[in-house]
Amino acid sequence: MEQEQQEWIGGKHSLLEALRAGRTINKIWIAEGAQKHLTAPIIAEARKLGIITQTVDKRKLDQMVPDLQHQGVVAQVAPYAYAEVEDLLEAASASGRPPFLLILDEIEDPHNLGSILRTAECTGVHGVILPKRRSASITATVSKTSAGAVEYVPVARVTNLAQTIDQLKEAGIWVVGTDVEAREGIYDTNIFNGPVAVVIGNENKGMGRLIKEKCDVLVKLPMAGKLNSLNASVAAGVVMYEVLRRREQG
Repeated sequence: MEQEQQEWIGGKHSLLEALRAGRTINKIWIAEGAQKHLTAPIIAEARKLGIITQTVDKRKLDQMVPDLQHQGVVAQVAPYAYAEVEDLLEAASASGRPPFLLILDEIEDPHNLGSILRTAECTGVHGVILPKRRSASITATVSKTSAGAVEYVPVARVTNLAQTIDQLKEAGIWVVGTDVEAREGIYDTNIFNGPVAVVIGNENKGMGRLIKEKCDVLVKLPMAGKLNSLNASVAAGVVMYEVLRRREQG
């Protein structure tokens, strides 16, 4: 497992999920005067686990994490541990359902990544694959936007996305790309019932040329309006829920 540098988590939901998921937390800071209904469950959980909590002036938290909406609770945590692609395949195998993976081809906005992870957790995605370069990584902002889902959906970060796609194909997984110029719509294909990895492209450029060529099938989202592109996290959500719908129907 590969790791990032020291990390921060802020906000009640993100912190509680991190505590419950067994993430290594070094220390928790709580703002004086923070709302009790936000802090009480965190303090109780921290006490149970023997984690130090300290009450400080809210301004200190604002200085510690200037870019984070922390709700008066901040924790210093061990680095996020990325999974390996093999871990994702094992998680799928253990679930007893056909593998359902998500490949994010250079999603750059951490809020988009957090939203995608939140929907992935809701729709039964077994794991998410990101490239190491030109992609948002798992940060405090992503964790906060995902509402704690980042603790439950394994994320693998790979050096070469094209090679990883080949590896998935060898494992019997169909790779489905989303592309506005595709002929087939997501409601027309029967591919989602089996083992699939869905590729979501960059917010502005879509999928890279090589990644698009590697896909077994390209599908598009139907558009009734004038705009021809959705926000990446919304588009990903539509596709994920369509996969879930097909699987629920059997």
